[in-house]
Amino acid sequence: MIKNIIFDFGGVIITLDQPEAIRRFASLGLPDASSQLDAYTQGGIFGAVEEGKIGAETFRKELSRLCSRELTWDECRHAWLGYRKEVPARNVEILKRLRREGYRLIMLSNTNPYMMSWAMSNEFSRGIDAECMEGRPAGDYFDAVYLSYEVGCMKPDRRFFAHVMQHEGIQPGETLFLDDGPRNIEAAAASGIHTMQPENGADWTQLLLDRLAE
Repeated sequence: MIKNIIFDFGGVIITLDQPEAIRRFASLGLPDASSQLDAYTQGGIFGAVEEGKIGAETFRKELSRLCSRELTWDECRHAWLGYRKEVPARNVEILKRLRREGYRLIMLSNTNPYMMSWAMSNEFSRGIDAECMEGRPAGDYFDAVYLSYEVGCMKPDRRFFAHVMQHEGIQPGETLFLDDGPRNIEAAAASGIHTMQPENGADWTQLLLDRLAE
């Protein structure tokens, strides 16, 4: 019986727009932006900031060096937020419904301080949450949030899943994980966690309800 549901953030809760993120980083002057940005797990300085090996300020300085000009924090944030396409209202509503029904909801994301400066602010659901038009941060819709740069580990590393299981005191067999990344799904399944792989931007809400009703 599923008691806990772990959600990836980008590609599941929000719809991702990788081409726009590439365009924005390229406009800053980043050479070969398309080869440096990944849809699921970042590398280089992008991976370093998402794994917590460097902070946001060091990332800004290193990106400035790569772009051959001094960049501001806001410029870096704007580029990262190119990944953000939309927050479907249906996703916010299903999270609220599932919590009312007693499921423990957990967010597990490979992410960075720039993206979370938006996601963990009222901007996240402003205008789409009918019960709170001024908006709420993403964390308000979950019982727990685990971010790669805070944990110091990124999916598909199975240690990330083990960290969540241990800190939450939950069992893999009672847990369902939703992620759009195949390697992340494989890692979760290898850890004994039930999985579901929706496509980025797809409406997965009824599929999830059907899965929970099985």
